[in-house]
Amino acid sequence: MKIDDKIVENLILNTVRNEVVPALGCTEPISLALAAAVARYHLGHLPERINAKVSANLMKNGMGVTVPGTGTLGLPMAAAIGAIGGNPDAGLEVLKDITPEQVTQAKAMLTENRVAVSILETEHILYSEACLSYGDEQVCVRIAAHHTNIIYIAKNDKVIFSQPCAAETDNLNDIFITISAQDIFDFSMNVALEKIEFIDEAEKLNSALSQEGLRHEYGLHIGRTLQTQIGKGLLSDDLMNRIIIETTAASDARMGGANLPAMSNSGSGNQGITATMPVVVVARHLKANHEQLIRALFLSHLMAIYIHSKLPKLSALCAATTAAMGSCAGVAWLLTGKFETISMAISSMIGDISGIICDGAANSCAMKVSTSVSSGYKSVLMALDNTQVTGNEGIVEHSIDRSIDNLCNIASRSMQYTDRQVIEIMVSKPKL
Repeated sequence: MKIDDKIVENLILNTVRNEVVPALGCTEPISLALAAAVARYHLGHLPERINAKVSANLMKNGMGVTVPGTGTLGLPMAAAIGAIGGNPDAGLEVLKDITPEQVTQAKAMLTENRVAVSILETEHILYSEACLSYGDEQVCVRIAAHHTNIIYIAKNDKVIFSQPCAAETDNLNDIFITISAQDIFDFSMNVALEKIEFIDEAEKLNSALSQEGLRHEYGLHIGRTLQTQIGKGLLSDDLMNRIIIETTAASDARMGGANLPAMSNSGSGNQGITATMPVVVVARHLKANHEQLIRALFLSHLMAIYIHSKLPKLSALCAATTAAMGSCAGVAWLLTGKFETISMAISSMIGDISGIICDGAANSCAMKVSTSVSSGYKSVLMALDNTQVTGNEGIVEHSIDRSIDNLCNIASRSMQYTDRQVIEIMVSKPKL
């Protein structure tokens, strides 16, 4: 279809604006922190106790990640610091103004066993609930389907706010049912530049995270380690390694608790980093002009949203892989300007990394980010040589859209069993 309708244009632009937003810290624990911050606002007191409940998938993505500004892992800290120092009006940046004194208070609540977090059986893949109590008073806040989507607030059993909630499997909007990858490309190339200038903020925020990850040893400090190996002569300082290092360093910093926001994509900072940094590195290498950088970044983020719209909000498929398909599109366009190159490269990625599982948010996410962007650039290089994984192989078809659908159908259906097994393993591991 040809995208020239103003209503369609506004739908696409509004979707990108809503899905590409700043986020401080891993978005699953941040969702719980936001619920706790809103509950604290309505309670009017520092809570004496916090009882939180989350969906299994949110538990999976919150167990092993550092809460920014605290140096502490896990959902209990997210709930405690959200209640004590969170800004209820700041969305995914709820923890941007916390102080060391508040962190000390939160840690005391944990030490005194005044915070409990458990799994709730719910229809929602993404769900967080924070119930804060002070004396005889209690406030409960529920978030579902999307990380900042508050669906229920009650104080002392009196409902203050309630709204119906669509399931996470619903598409962002009907527009992604009716358009194709080619349409995504055409729109990104033809939309007025001033309407997509806002995407430039992704480059600023995620580049700052990358530099922070290269300066300090966050998480597994993969990017910093690879940078060191260049100095030792064990890696070459080439474009592919520069893409891997700068992208992975940003993920290292984010997962390791750096107190800097990432520009997220589809509710994930790692997806935003993965959709941004390869494009930034290649654009710098090519000395691309401002418009080329903006259009490549917009194409990358829109393609990542388009693919992710076919997936559950959280699943057993590592979504860094689909975000890397977005940056693969942006890089391929910078190098050739052709949709055919993009189609070939994404097809090869689907044939390469379609089996990477999500086993929860943790420092090791940066490993998956590095693998995903490596596959993306490798696939672009293959396409430049007129080579790709063909429609005769595996789940890849001759149509890029059918290949994307095949990947997302596997993640949405059969990988549900994988997801349950992963969660069961994670919650039953003995604590050291």
